[in-house]
Amino acid sequence: MSLIARLLRHKSVEQLQAEIGSRHDFRRVLGVWQLTAIGIGGIIGVGVFVLAGQQAALNAGPAVALSFIIAGIASAAAALCYAEFAGLIPVTGSAYTYSYATLGELIAWLIGWDLLLEYALIVAVVAIGWSGYVQAFLSSIGITLPVWAQGAIGTGEGRVFNVIAAAITLAVAALLIFRTEWGARFNTFVVAVKVAAVLLVLGVGVFYVNPANWHPFIPERVIGADGVAHFGYQGVATAAAVVFFAVFGYDTLTTAAEESKNPQRDLPRAVLLSLGISMAMYLAVSMVLTGIAHYSTLHTDAPVADAFKGLGLHWVAATISAAAVFGLISVLFAFMLGAARIWFALSRDGLLPGWFAKPHPRYGTPHRPTLALGVFTAVVAGLFPLDEVAKLVNIGVLSAFIVICASVILLRIRKPQLQRAFRTPWVPFVPMLGILFSIWLLTELAAVTWLVFLVWVCLGLIVYFGYGLRHSKLADGT
Repeated sequence: MSLIARLLRHKSVEQLQAEIGSRHDFRRVLGVWQLTAIGIGGIIGVGVFVLAGQQAALNAGPAVALSFIIAGIASAAAALCYAEFAGLIPVTGSAYTYSYATLGELIAWLIGWDLLLEYALIVAVVAIGWSGYVQAFLSSIGITLPVWAQGAIGTGEGRVFNVIAAAITLAVAALLIFRTEWGARFNTFVVAVKVAAVLLVLGVGVFYVNPANWHPFIPERVIGADGVAHFGYQGVATAAAVVFFAVFGYDTLTTAAEESKNPQRDLPRAVLLSLGISMAMYLAVSMVLTGIAHYSTLHTDAPVADAFKGLGLHWVAATISAAAVFGLISVLFAFMLGAARIWFALSRDGLLPGWFAKPHPRYGTPHRPTLALGVFTAVVAGLFPLDEVAKLVNIGVLSAFIVICASVILLRIRKPQLQRAFRTPWVPFVPMLGILFSIWLLTELAAVTWLVFLVWVCLGLIVYFGYGLRHSKLADGT
């Protein structure tokens, strides 16, 4: 077999479907609502509690709701493509497995390799942010950590290691190592707390809305003191690019395909339900938040809580802050779950050492990659400042979106006869929308993000050609 042929070898959809019934690596314990909770847990976080207010103040004004609609349409295009693949190939690995069936082994490897880094870094970023909230809470009740344990080197004199950030990543890893349903139940409870907090914002805030705060809905374009233009229709588009990163996360639930009780039915439903519920909450909170406070006052670290403080409703502000802190745990859960299962899938296919593809004999979970990810994210969260880590995320996810959308078009052409549990509507228009929006967002990323991405890709190519190409389960052409 020539080198090109080996790089393009792929598992057929029919082969993957035939393997579904014979897969017994995981226990099938997740129902549609537990899967939906994983998706909501990955989507709802800083977007609803922070970004909505900050982007209203910085770029879009009250029209930040339009920014969420634009971002939501683009994200929905990718979600519809994910839903089609989730029903067609309900196998652990998500975008990695889907691209393996359409674009070949090398592209699949690069997507899986990139998502490993992106998901792990998202866990680290959220853990660092979570640590800041917790330390603020501890300080308010008179508890202060030793200076060396408060943050990474470079975040303050005497700081060495962010102990709380490292501890929460290890705790989530431990939770994921035990029975999947235990972690899923805990995650569902955490998501319920977040949803309750959003309903509190809406239920109380609606009585304090002042429609005058919505005028002008799209403020005039102005040049700020920093020389940067804000507001106007361009500001709405700029805000859409920022909040787009708050409207994905549903892809994490597709990595748990082999733990779903009825994956071909439940995975597409969970993808669309999680995005639909999350978008409804984003839009409602955006309108209420900019209705109870003037958009110019919302550029704070906790705009939702601060808006209610401005109304004198300190108990609401305190409840929201507590729920936001608690709720961030579900984001950690969703992305670490996704990363561990992608690692497991790569190892099961022989592209990484098979030692990682052995589920726990008692708990039926991918304990080895989960533990490795827990240690890695703990080190990153402990040693590096939030802004440095945050610059590196999202490029791998956007790359995966492009691949998934392109793969739907390609598979419709190659194998239109396949029975699909869910069909993406208006192909190729919907997938092309997802591709174009993702490309636009890639052009908006910082140069350092591209540099790290290219370094990681080069490292991935070294690993693939040095190990994966020779050890792949398809190496013999089967």
